[in-house]
Amino acid sequence: MPISPQQLERQLAADRLASVYLIAGSEDLLRLEAADAVRARARALGFAEREVFESGTGFDWSALQASFGAMSLFSSRRLLDLRLPTGKPGKEGGAVIEAFCADPPPDVCLLISAGDWSRQHEGGWSRAVEKAGSFVQVWPLKGSELPGWIARRLRSRGVEAAQDAVELLAERVEGNLLAAAQEIDKLALLANGQPVDLARMQHLVADSARFDVFGLAEAALGGDAARALRMLRGLRAEGGQVPPLLAWVGSQVSLLAQLSAIRDSGGNLAQAMRDARVFEARQPLFKRALARAGVAHYERLLGACAAIERSSKGRGDGDPWLQFERMLVALADPSAGALLAR
Repeated sequence: MPISPQQLERQLAADRLASVYLIAGSEDLLRLEAADAVRARARALGFAEREVFESGTGFDWSALQASFGAMSLFSSRRLLDLRLPTGKPGKEGGAVIEAFCADPPPDVCLLISAGDWSRQHEGGWSRAVEKAGSFVQVWPLKGSELPGWIARRLRSRGVEAAQDAVELLAERVEGNLLAAAQEIDKLALLANGQPVDLARMQHLVADSARFDVFGLAEAALGGDAARALRMLRGLRAEGGQVPPLLAWVGSQVSLLAQLSAIRDSGGNLAQAMRDARVFEARQPLFKRALARAGVAHYERLLGACAAIERSSKGRGDGDPWLQFERMLVALADPSAGALLAR
């Protein structure tokens, strides 16, 4: 079974490394830190030589295979660091990895890092890794998990923070773990060994939230009006303009109108999502939005989008930013549809 980064940390406390590690997932910081932990433990255990292999177009898998049995010039123990950006070694690469796992050299540790992962990436080679060593899956943290992660990381840096201070930092970084890690490192220097309460946290941290129009649409589709409004205001503060922001959000509203019409007429919603190229990972988001309202509501929202566009170009009345906010609230919560008439 795959293990978590926390389980890997406990494994690495032993006095020996596994023959092979696969660390896979799209959360860059957690994946990189897990791989760094393996490298650090390897150095501590005398793996003084490291070779890095970056797979890609034209990658020579035979060079990696030859390195399995090569004699080291500097150390009796070697770490082979294989990077798989796509998470797919292909047929040839999979065979090379399986051959290593079937008979791993006693003086070699193979570390495989995959920057993408899903069930489609699994295969004989990944099962061979699980059998011969450890497979570490790294998933993005859920919103409810972020405060706990921040609190643990603060403690590991010698900083004790009040719960409301931790929650403020979690809100500020909006799930951006790299920004959170940078703020925590800064706090470790500025706190000077003193506990951090809410007021001090407000004073010390910057707003490192990463705002983007894709996250804006997902917040509204997910029913989180407060977060959608905060993101829109952040995008505005960063110099964003209504027309390009509205283009993507409007396209999602249009898609909801189409899907709700198909659903309301008894059509095959699952097939309609596939035809519209709604990726499997995003389908639950659309299903939640469709469960909140029918086609009439989404057609009304489309009309609101058109009015916002006219206002943003000086061809309509009203403040386009305010109209945009009201439309997002109505998208997240159909019961607030009366806002669209204002």
